[in-house]
Amino acid sequence: MNPADISSSALPLTSSDLSLWHLFWQAHWLVKTVMTGLIICSVWVWAIAIDKTFLFRRIRRSAARFEQAFWSGQSLEELYTSLAAKPGHSTGALFVAAMREWKRSFEGHARSFAGLQMRIEKVMNVAIAREVEHMERWLLVLATVGSAGPFIGLFGTVWGIIDAFHGLGTAGAATLRAVAPGISEALITTAAGLAAAIPAVIAYNLIIGSIREMAARNDDFALEMLNMVEQTAERQPASQVTEVHR
Repeated sequence: MNPADISSSALPLTSSDLSLWHLFWQAHWLVKTVMTGLIICSVWVWAIAIDKTFLFRRIRRSAARFEQAFWSGQSLEELYTSLAAKPGHSTGALFVAAMREWKRSFEGHARSFAGLQMRIEKVMNVAIAREVEHMERWLLVLATVGSAGPFIGLFGTVWGIIDAFHGLGTAGAATLRAVAPGISEALITTAAGLAAAIPAVIAYNLIIGSIREMAARNDDFALEMLNMVEQTAERQPASQVTEVHR
C-alpha cells in the first residue's frame, strides 16, 4: 500500500457518511426490508396507543355520566328509555342489556324470578365479555411487536454484520473507513427494533391495566344490578312487578 492510500484511508468519516438516511440507502436489501417493516410496526404501535388513550377516556367519561344518572334517583325506566337507542359502552351497556332482558321476560308473562335472575346474570356476563373484547382489540399487535421487535432488529443486525465482514474480506484492507459503515448499517436495525418494541410493551401494560380497571367496574355494577333484581323479587310477587326498583 502506498502512502497516498494510507493517508486517504485514515481520513475521518464525515457526518454525511454515517447519517441514518445514508446508512439506510447503502444497506443490504434485506436490512432495508427489516428496517421498513420495523418503521411500519412503530407507526402502527403509536396509532394503537393513541387510539386506546382516547377510547378509555371516552369510556371513563361515559361510565361516570351513567353512574351519576343511575344513582341520582332518576327512574330506572326513564334512564333505560334514554339509553336504549344508544347505550354506548361500559356500565351503560350492561344496564341496557339487563333491563332489556327484564322487559322481555315480563312481556312474555313470566311468573317466577327463579330463571330471570340467572338470565339477567348471563346477559350481563355476555355484555361484559363484549366490552372487554372491544377494549382488547389490537392488543395482539402490541404484544407481537413488543416481544418480536428486538429479535427482528437483531436479525437485521446479524445479517448486516455478515454482509459487512464479507465486503471487508473482499476489499482486503481492514480500515476504519471500510468497517464503520457496514457495522453502523447493521446496528441501526437493532435500534429500530428497540424503538418499536419499547413503546409497544409500555402501551400494552398500560392498556391491560385500564382493561382490568374497567372490567372490575363493570363486575361491581353487575352485582349491584343483580342485588336490585333480588330485592325487587323479595318485595312483591312477580305477577305485580313492572320494573326494577332500587
